[in-house]
Amino acid sequence: MSTPTKEPPPSRRIADALRQAIERGEYSAGDKLPSERVLAATYESARNTAREAISILEAEGLLDVWHGKGAFVRPPARMIRLGANRYSHRLRIETGLSPFRAEAQRAGKTAHVEVPDIRRVKPPADVAERLGVPASRRSVVQRVNHYFADGEPVQIGVTYIPWVIAGGTVLATDATDPQSRFNSIYGEFEQLGHRLTKVREEITARMPRPDEVAMLRIPPGVPVIQVLHTGVDQDDQPFEITRFTMRADLNGLDYWLPIED
Repeated sequence: MSTPTKEPPPSRRIADALRQAIERGEYSAGDKLPSERVLAATYESARNTAREAISILEAEGLLDVWHGKGAFVRPPARMIRLGANRYSHRLRIETGLSPFRAEAQRAGKTAHVEVPDIRRVKPPADVAERLGVPASRRSVVQRVNHYFADGEPVQIGVTYIPWVIAGGTVLATDATDPQSRFNSIYGEFEQLGHRLTKVREEITARMPRPDEVAMLRIPPGVPVIQVLHTGVDQDDQPFEITRFTMRADLNGLDYWLPIED
């Protein structure tokens, strides 16, 4: 004897119906959904049930809910983060831009980077392991970067550089942004004898922490993409690690990868 299928609660049924309407294009990006009163009447439910359905879709990242104004379909906004091409030596020479600035320009956006903190620190264990430096000593320079596109925060990047490379150089001291000579970190690395020839990027996703929500202005229901990036030089030695935390609604990943034999 088969077990009867359990009916979803009324709020879930309303949320499912609205989601399907959005997917069919009945509501476009930026459109306002009917009020809670109208939804309650349409689906023959209580207003608090309709309110819960809106909250479900907000938590899924489909809606922006503004107090006193209503619920609106969230527009898709995506700035693609390229793979190998974003670190191209030729691209950097041709444009004179850092990887982030180059990809923002390609997306038709104006880039801005802030560096609120540079200091010598003990590295996290995973960073120490990848760089081959001691975790028990202040063996790296840590550079905290906040990335903006058209004035909107899109990424946090925390870069770790071995002290034996960065100590006494602009990498350990320069936090200027707009058009200083420190416009591309990889240009500085090349000056120090470390040309980027290989990249490893370990990609995960999770929900954001409260400090990340505040810094990146992340709406409810939006996860973050985390990329642990390792730069490797011409001698096959890792020389920098950056932990990128990116708003998943404003960033994408696009990689062409060679297939090993």
